[in-house]
Amino acid sequence: MFLRKLIPLLPLALVVAACGQSGTESTDAGTAPSDAAPATEPALDLGDLDAVLARGQEIYQMTGECWDCHGMFGEGGDAPSLTHAPSAFDIAYQFTTNPEMADVAAALDASREDFIATAAYIRTLSEREVTAEVIGDLDASMESARDYSYYASPDNFVITERDELILQVERFDTVLADWERKSQPGNIMRTYDIRSVRTYDPGEPKFTPEPGKVYFYEATGAGQPPQLGFPNTASGSGLTPAAFDEEGSVQIVVGDAATKEIIAYYRFPVTMRASVHSTAVTPDGRYVYVIGPRPALGGTEDRAVGGLDTPASLIKADALTLQPVEQLLIGGRMHHAQIFQDRYMLVDTFARDEGGLDVFLMDPETDEVVGGVRDEELGGVSYTSFTDGEFIYILMQPGGYGPSSISAYLAASQYNRGQFATMRPFWVAKVDPESWEVVQEYPYPGFRANWIVIDSNQEFMYVPVGANSYVNKINLETGEIAWTTPTGIGPYGAALNADESEIWVADKGETTGMFGRTMTVIDTARGRAVETVFSGYQVDHVLLAPNGREMWGTSNADGRIYVFDTEERVQTHAIDMPNFGDAHGLVFVWYDEEGNPHVVRDQGGFHSGIHPARGNALEY
Repeated sequence: MFLRKLIPLLPLALVVAACGQSGTESTDAGTAPSDAAPATEPALDLGDLDAVLARGQEIYQMTGECWDCHGMFGEGGDAPSLTHAPSAFDIAYQFTTNPEMADVAAALDASREDFIATAAYIRTLSEREVTAEVIGDLDASMESARDYSYYASPDNFVITERDELILQVERFDTVLADWERKSQPGNIMRTYDIRSVRTYDPGEPKFTPEPGKVYFYEATGAGQPPQLGFPNTASGSGLTPAAFDEEGSVQIVVGDAATKEIIAYYRFPVTMRASVHSTAVTPDGRYVYVIGPRPALGGTEDRAVGGLDTPASLIKADALTLQPVEQLLIGGRMHHAQIFQDRYMLVDTFARDEGGLDVFLMDPETDEVVGGVRDEELGGVSYTSFTDGEFIYILMQPGGYGPSSISAYLAASQYNRGQFATMRPFWVAKVDPESWEVVQEYPYPGFRANWIVIDSNQEFMYVPVGANSYVNKINLETGEIAWTTPTGIGPYGAALNADESEIWVADKGETTGMFGRTMTVIDTARGRAVETVFSGYQVDHVLLAPNGREMWGTSNADGRIYVFDTEERVQTHAIDMPNFGDAHGLVFVWYDEEGNPHVVRDQGGFHSGIHPARGNALEY
């Protein structure tokens, strides 16, 4: 019933073993409890400790049958031990996001009070005291819990007549012909007040940049011990899995882009451990943004590890000392971040607070939100965002398959297991940040795209589709599909080569098991694969280096960055991350002759006047 931490990017069904399954697999995994029959239990008075514990005991031992997997005393069995006393929020999170919990969640239809009562009773199993103050803390832990019923119900999302024919086999051209706008018309801009909650002494510089040199920045997660099939030798620590769990944390790593050598890194305290999915550096090269721990609620300590659909903070770190300088509450859990117009940071979130934003522009000079949008106005569930320097392009997913950020992931995984024959259409929303209007929507063939690449002339975008293992080339003006071609398994990130004659697609294995280890090189004119290049396991972010000659890919599972020669299409380097940190994203920073830093390449593209496709490569 309860998972202590969600391992980043692994399929949920492979990570957990939950109670109530009896060896069978649910076909409606991820359904929110609100879709089930109404609860029959009367309202619970949280001031009556005996009644609270009685309700918790009834749920644990009878209604929910939690003991069957977690043990009569919470000692663990088919599911993890509960002796660490999970909060009410932790239990609610599992009920609303863990697909293995779908049957139990639907049968129990737990209320807020039920989660509090269950958490209180579980404390008694490990002989922990339950007082009125403890109940208050458990109640406070639920403050950040969102009502997932909005996302889990198809009734809250626009369904056209064409959607009603979903059980019929249809051509994609009919989807284009019958497309009805999903987003609300007009200005949909929202704002959010970012708050600073802590400041830190940045410490001393870890390295001294040299004028004229280019450095790469990499943010890594806690990683895992080296194991068979993942031969990273950089950790050199000899740590056991248990020690990694105790000591592993977020890192900021810096290396020399020319020599491919790591020159400095800083490992955050374990209390600041979080799930990293992006590397972001401010346009002036002074600060690095990484995901931070979940903010404290109800007087409890910060939680270093949280699931993808839980609140979190943003850590602002000094780019030279590599240490935190400030902790910010931005209203959500950062997924990806990138530079927009060499001035702002474009941020999208895995999850947000009720008042937060799903995609927004942030001014790094003031740490203020310039403007943003929410899922509700976009007509679906946003996944991640990209930019061509003028517009914001947001990958959109139909809602109703499960809790917000993992709704389409669950559906796509079931599609790959044959449990779904088809799904409602996915699309891209194009937002004008001047008017904050959705100016165009692009439905595309296939389900659950993961990335967008836009060419330098802003004529076409390339959209790798994870659930179907192919990539689409789409005309930005007309929305027409120029071509659709197969890739390797479960494609994620992609990047164009210097003359934009090829697109390199990372075959990560997204929604298909996470065991991809190749890159597919495709001719952009003809839509034909010209090469399959072996890389590392779970390479997701792919960037063309500012010199225009190298393709860099970050590997989650190998704890490495792989570098390829784009002309020869061969691997030239494998850069091990310290402590086997799982790598996500990449940023290149150039120091000019006066020693001033400039970000020249990140997930959002090329910056500061550098662009190999326009003849402005940076030699180093």
